[in-house]
Amino acid sequence: MAPAKKGILERLNAGDVVIGDGGFVFALEKRGYVKAGPWTPEASVQYPDAVRQLHREFLRAGSNVMQTFTFYASDDKLENRGNNLKLTGAQINEAACDLAREVANEGDALVAGGVSQTPSYLSCKSKADVKAIFRKQLDVFIKKNVDFLIAEYFEHVEEAVWAVEVMKETGKPVAASLCIGPKGDMHGVSPGECAVRLVKAGAQIVGVNCHFDPMTCVETVKQMKEGVEKAGLKAHYMVQPLAYHTPDCNCQGFIDLPEFPFGLEPRILTRWDMHKYAREAYNAGIRFIGGCCGFEAYHIRAIAEELAPERGFLPSASEKHGSWGAGLEMHTKPWVRARARRDYWENLKPASGRPQCPSMSVPDSWGVTKGHADLMQQKEATSKEELEQLFDKSKTH
Repeated sequence: MAPAKKGILERLNAGDVVIGDGGFVFALEKRGYVKAGPWTPEASVQYPDAVRQLHREFLRAGSNVMQTFTFYASDDKLENRGNNLKLTGAQINEAACDLAREVANEGDALVAGGVSQTPSYLSCKSKADVKAIFRKQLDVFIKKNVDFLIAEYFEHVEEAVWAVEVMKETGKPVAASLCIGPKGDMHGVSPGECAVRLVKAGAQIVGVNCHFDPMTCVETVKQMKEGVEKAGLKAHYMVQPLAYHTPDCNCQGFIDLPEFPFGLEPRILTRWDMHKYAREAYNAGIRFIGGCCGFEAYHIRAIAEELAPERGFLPSASEKHGSWGAGLEMHTKPWVRARARRDYWENLKPASGRPQCPSMSVPDSWGVTKGHADLMQQKEATSKEELEQLFDKSKTH
């Protein structure tokens, strides 16, 4: 038998760097396997080869965590807004666990089962109702014996705490990741206070994912770390940001950008931006470093290459990538060969190639969150009349 892999807490307690994977819903939407809007992960059942291949690409790039493709796989979300699927959350989650485990067993990776925010919470359902949704998902993760659990993509710390409380019942290691920025959650709870609440609820790893660019996310986790230490508590820290530049975002993050979700490509970070992000996160004391929406395998490879001195090895994918552009030494054009050096790529200021475009956008600011009538969720598809009202409202913001 193969020796048992070190668990997530064993690795973090030893000071190891744990590299996460990337954003599955965005990557698979671009590949034609996920529908934008619902963002639900039925591809784990319908197109398992696509999900399996993406796991393999992240593993080859250096990921130590195969996160199950279970984002938004609660039954209430699967039924939301007329998303009439013939699959249950349990079916999707079981298939996702099997795919993640299959690929994790091909390398030194762990399987993380993840739950995320629910329409039921936004619709002001009770704590018991929301916890029951999480518990139903976790039953599958325990059955499939995932290595640890992640409560990810929570805009409201209250709901994340509820998720953590249910996760602690399993005895598995628990990570909790909010999709917030430096201004805190959607009810104005600061990052430091959010982290304290999550640790007190039982999370051993806390941090942020999605909604903001890497440097913004690192700054947010720094605030979380300060809050936890000030409270006399201990935790490990994680960060899994967007692969998009978001200097113009408000507290809601990239969802408020006019370019969301189909026009974000001009904002994508380069692999060299990822080197800076990885170093900044490591220097901040963060040891679980990965990505979310917009991240592709080459972004994860850049993180693994930047932190290779600390990890002691390069990822398999580096065999096809020269350090800091070294492979360009073999290019046919001499001016391209002249770019085979670190200082060139570190100091490059990429152009957008779009002369008529502004450098930043004005985010939509509707100012609604849990408890507002506009966010009450429904199973029926949005009607034409309801859409017309939204179109009209968008003109006034």
